[in-house]
Amino acid sequence: MTYQESLDISTHGRGTVNISRQVADAITRSGIQTGICHVFVQHTSASLILCENADPQVRADLERFMVEIVPDGYHLFRHTAEGPDDMPAHVRSILTNMDLTIPVSHGRPALGIWQGIYLYEHRTHAHRRTVTVTVTG
Repeated sequence: MTYQESLDISTHGRGTVNISRQVADAITRSGIQTGICHVFVQHTSASLILCENADPQVRADLERFMVEIVPDGYHLFRHTAEGPDDMPAHVRSILTNMDLTIPVSHGRPALGIWQGIYLYEHRTHAHRRTVTVTVTG
């Protein structure tokens, strides 16, 4: 059996949005008790990460690291059609993940106690992002 739905996620600009609850709710709606949940973001300037969910400094540190390795307005980038954060957003999404695969156990995402599922917005302005959740079992 396979179930699929799309989630509409609003961001506030660069940073992370915890989507663990929305993914868990989609798994519940699927009715699947044991299987796999595939989560995919349909954009090239946002990504998905499994990250520490207890201390927000972990995600803040990740952002500080990204600023160092992929700065806005980097002189080597030519693709700046939508501003100085355009190409860095694409690089950031490639360095992280466009998708995640999570086990489903007892009708819930089988995450570790400190793990959360986050949409990672790489653009500096707010966006609406589409995340496809597919549950198979």
